[in-house]
Amino acid sequence: MNKPLPNAFAFRGSISRRANILIGLGASFAVLLVWQVSSWDGWVDPTFLPSPMEIAQSLWSMTLEGQIVGNALVSIGRILAAFALSAAMAIPIGLLMSSYRPVNAALEPMVDFIRYLPTPALVPISIIWFGVGEETKIFLLWLGTFFQLVLLVVDDANRVPNEYIEIARTLGARPFQILVDIAWRSMLPNLVDNLRITLGWCWTYLIIAEIVASDSGLGFVIWNARRYMQTDRVMAGVFVIGMIGLVSDQLIRAFHRRLFRYLKSTD
Repeated sequence: MNKPLPNAFAFRGSISRRANILIGLGASFAVLLVWQVSSWDGWVDPTFLPSPMEIAQSLWSMTLEGQIVGNALVSIGRILAAFALSAAMAIPIGLLMSSYRPVNAALEPMVDFIRYLPTPALVPISIIWFGVGEETKIFLLWLGTFFQLVLLVVDDANRVPNEYIEIARTLGARPFQILVDIAWRSMLPNLVDNLRITLGWCWTYLIIAEIVASDSGLGFVIWNARRYMQTDRVMAGVFVIGMIGLVSDQLIRAFHRRLFRYLKSTD
């Protein structure tokens, strides 16, 4: 007897991975088609929103001129440096905040206060502190990521069931063993997922970081094109950032599925 097909439109229904990819590609193509037709019919002023074909032509021209690959590598390097620094600091601090209430009581008000500060407003003070070199760019990217990530780490650690902790204590485990063997291993799947999310946040601060006396990077390319109202080149630079983000996001998703095969994948 054949099993009934799952209802994709049921509340929290399921679809195959292949169908998920095809639907995503189809929806993206439909949006691009409507966008292109709108440009052909004159519904959209190309000065403010160029057509997809114009953006593609500008992207090709910029690639041949050497404006894309080198600047993309520079931006990726800055993102990775800032994100690695954020993660290296946020993970141990978040674990300490979750494990010891006095540490949490001391740090959480400051973290909550700073994470609500708008990063663009801190550009002047960052220039005063670090000048206009690479340090300022890394600092601004770190600033936009670190304080959000700390609280996500705390939340992941707090979700470890207390039963696991009590069983470990009953078996004579020491605090460090509980932290490493129980809490860390239990929270790791969620932590990797949150690292993927915060990496995306880090990319959103790239333009802010690279307009600070910069002569390289995708943010510089976009900002320079804006000065001359080259909207097609601005959109081409934005497209490159989006594609890098999409590819990195999918790579981390694939890494997550492979590393934590024992979990039921929902993405």
